[in-house]
Amino acid sequence: MRPREMFRPKPRWSIIIAAALFLVALFLAVQWAEGPALPDGFASANGRLEATQVDIATKRAGRLDHVTVREGDLVQQGQVVARMDVRSLEANRRQAQAEFQQAVQAMHAAEAKVAQQESAVEFAAAEFKRSQSLVNQKLIPQQVADLDRSKLRTERAGLKAAQATVSQAEASIAAVQARIDSIQTELDDSILRSPVMARVLYRLAEPGEVLPVGGKVVTLMDLSDVYMTAFLPTRQAGQVRLGSPARIVLDAKPGVALPARISFVSPKAQFTPKEVETATEREKLMFRIKAHVDPRLLENHFGGIATGVPGTLYVRLDPHAEWPEALKPPKPQE
Repeated sequence: MRPREMFRPKPRWSIIIAAALFLVALFLAVQWAEGPALPDGFASANGRLEATQVDIATKRAGRLDHVTVREGDLVQQGQVVARMDVRSLEANRRQAQAEFQQAVQAMHAAEAKVAQQESAVEFAAAEFKRSQSLVNQKLIPQQVADLDRSKLRTERAGLKAAQATVSQAEASIAAVQARIDSIQTELDDSILRSPVMARVLYRLAEPGEVLPVGGKVVTLMDLSDVYMTAFLPTRQAGQVRLGSPARIVLDAKPGVALPARISFVSPKAQFTPKEVETATEREKLMFRIKAHVDPRLLENHFGGIATGVPGTLYVRLDPHAEWPEALKPPKPQE
């Protein structure tokens, strides 16, 4: 063997093969990131799963007595999540109830006075009638009839005063009852309840804390209002209609396409948000759209709902287009 042939460089096939494998892997990664290839009549955009947040806050200033839920708990509509210290309110209610009883007794006394004055008026009227008859017969002087007439007027005035006292007593009862109702409303408002079926997202206060008016205690995530917000360019957004079908594919489970419905299309365009990736840089104006998904599907396929999970929203622009196989909804679990 000649010496020059011994040192001739051999082709580096291993490097070429490694480079080819790298390019294939890169191509597959890009394809996976972009999702399934879409036929004509469809559009896609990146987004994040969101849900409406509900803040449970105090209506009046006071001390927080206790909180009955923790972060991550599932709460039903109307379930108690916290209670305020209501000892001062309960004392005010007892005082108002005592005043209510006093007002009722005062009204009974006024009604008795009215009955008494009615009898006095009837007797005075009868006396005046007899006196006037005797005067007409010239059996008694006119002065006696005038005295009976004056007495009748006095008794009638007393009756009106007694009736006014009854009206005042009734007004006092109504005022005290209104105060009792107001205190009861404050007591009811001191029991903080969940207005919807939700999951506790944040626990913001602890028992013993003194909260101001509107002080937040917990933040809930409304499980009936789960959606994804995305942005589409003008040429695609103009073809989206409210109620049209959509699909949501979350990065956490790319093999599941959740059916959704378009619930909002912005009437105004805006500049492309920084976190939104567009197909071309020349797409500067975008329209915000929102698609709602059935939270039960998320519960079945993900075991819960976590806001902020990124994913892709697929929208059907052509109502006659057939959904790709990869975007067909999952079969219901038995």
